Amino acid sequence: MSTATVNKKVPAFALPATGEQTIRLSDFAGRNVVIYFYPKDSTPGCTQEGQDFRDQFQVFGKLNTVIFGVSRDSIRSHENFKEKQEFPFDLISDADEELCNIFDVIKMKNMYGKQVRGIERSTFLIDTKGVLRQEWRKVKVAGHVQEVLEAVKAIT
Repeated sequence: MSTATVNKKVPAFALPATGEQTIRLSDFAGRNVVIYFYPKDSTPGCTQEGQDFRDQFQVFGKLNTVIFGVSRDSIRSHENFKEKQEFPFDLISDADEELCNIFDVIKMKNMYGKQVRGIERSTFLIDTKGVLRQEWRKVKVAGHVQEVLEAVKAIT
């Protein structure tokens, strides 16, 4: 399986998402795509990050940009999280880590003194031609969405 590399086309994918749909990158040709990976639905940092994207959703939309959140949680968990937080964007379920592997976001992390495999909070900006333009790894939530917004403005 190939991995996503800055300034190269992102490999094709098709994964289940909220709203009983399958998300394919090819369906969004001609639009910028922001994909943000987060560890777990309904946890404090992940909730705040989603809320920050939600609050800027219309601004991203005016810049011809769609947003997707991704974690390994189930569709059912995603549906509950999306509804509770009133997210206007869809959440992709990556239980088999297909997209996580394409973007290389599974890392060993310390959790209560134990080493566990988990998603490293990361965001990726894909342009209208399907090319990865920018990546953010080891994301700190505060101020992150504004940084992504500025990057979208720079390529629009």
